[in-house]
Amino acid sequence: MTTLGTKTKYILGLQHILAMFGATVLVPFLTGLNPSIALLTAGAGTLLFHYCTKKIVPVFLGSSFAFIGAISLVLKEEGIGVVKAGVIGAGLVYITMAFIIKTYGVERVSSFFPAIVTGPTIMVIGLRLSPVALGMIGYSDGQFDIKGLIIALIVVSSMIAISVLEKSFFRLVPILISVTLGYIASIPAGLVNFEPIKNAGWIGFSPEALHDLTAIPDFSITGLLAIAPIAMVVFIEHIGDITTNGAVVGKDFFKEPGIHRTMLGDGVATLFAGFLGGPANTTYGENTGVLAVTKVYDPSVLRIAAGYAIVLSFIGKFGAILQTIPTPVMGGVSLILFGMIASVGVRTLIEADLDFGHSRNLIIASLIFVLGIAIDNVVVWKTVSLSGLAIAAFTGVLLNKILPKNI
Repeated sequence: MTTLGTKTKYILGLQHILAMFGATVLVPFLTGLNPSIALLTAGAGTLLFHYCTKKIVPVFLGSSFAFIGAISLVLKEEGIGVVKAGVIGAGLVYITMAFIIKTYGVERVSSFFPAIVTGPTIMVIGLRLSPVALGMIGYSDGQFDIKGLIIALIVVSSMIAISVLEKSFFRLVPILISVTLGYIASIPAGLVNFEPIKNAGWIGFSPEALHDLTAIPDFSITGLLAIAPIAMVVFIEHIGDITTNGAVVGKDFFKEPGIHRTMLGDGVATLFAGFLGGPANTTYGENTGVLAVTKVYDPSVLRIAAGYAIVLSFIGKFGAILQTIPTPVMGGVSLILFGMIASVGVRTLIEADLDFGHSRNLIIASLIFVLGIAIDNVVVWKTVSLSGLAIAAFTGVLLNKILPKNI
C-alpha cells in the first residue's frame, strides 16, 4: 500500500464526508431527530467501530434507513426519551448478536435470516415509508401542493441525472447535490426560513439539540419492541456490507478481525448514539464506493472523516442551515430512497435465486407482505404494542424454520 502524506489523507477524508453526508442527515430529517446529533454520533460511532475492529476495517458508520419508520412513529407518539431507549435496545441486540456469532458461528445464526425472510422484510420497510414521502411533498386527499411538487421534481430529476453519469465522482454524492439544488430552488418559492440561521451561534448546539442530548432514556416496553428488533433484520445487511468492503479492499474481514467484531462495532456505536439521541448506525456502502474509486484503503482516512463529522456537528450555523431545508426537498429525495430500500429487498430475492414456484416461498413472502404493510401496531398487553414490521419479521423467521423444505 502506498504511504500517504498527512495532507493527502485530510483531502481524502473530505471525500468520505461528502459521500456519507447526504444520507446521514436525511435520516434525522425523516424521523424528527436532530441532524447535528446524527453527525456527532456518526463520527464518534465510526471511531468506536474502528476501536472494536482493531483499526483495520476501512468503514464509515452513518444513520441507518432501516429504523426510519419505527423511530418516526415512536418519537411522534412517545417522545425522545423512548426513542433513546429503543436505539439503546437496538445496540444491545447488535452486541448480543456479536457474542452469539462468536459462540455459534455466523452460518448457524444466519440460518434464521435467509433471503426468503430478509428480502420481503426489507421490501416492507421501504413500502411502509412510501406514504411518508408523498406527504412530505404535499400530497393529501388526492391533490398535490404545486410548489412542493415542483421542488420535488427538481430534486428527483437531478438525482436521476447525476446517478446515470459515467465515471464521475458526482455519482457518489447525488443526494448532497440534489438537496443543494432543491434548496436553491426553494428560496425564490418562499419555502426557506432563514431566521434559525440568523439566530444560531457559530459554535455549540441549538436549544433543540441540547434538549435531545440531555433527555433521559425512557425504557418503555412499547418503544423497545418497536425499534430494537429491527437490528435482527439488519444483521444480514451488515454481513453483506462487510463482505463488499472486504472484496473492494482485497481482505477477508470475516477472518480478521472477524464478523463478530464488526457486529460488536455496530452495536457499541448504536448504543452510544442511543444515549445521545442519534439514530441507529450502520456501515455505509457510499464510503465503500469511495474506496473503490480512489483505491486508497487506509483506515486512518476514515477516522479523519469521522473527525470532520464531529467538528461539523459543533458548528451552530451549519446545524441551523440543515434545519432550514424545506420538507418538499427531503420529500423528493425520499421518493427515490424509500423505493430503493424496497428494491434492495427485491435484489436480495433475485440474488438468492429463489423459486417462487414452491408454495413454501410464496407462503412466507405473502404473510410478511400482508402483515408488515397492513398492520401499524398491535396492542399485546395494556400499553405494550408490536409494530407490523416486527410481527412480519417474526412470522417469517418462524415459518422458515417450521415449514417443510420440499413444498
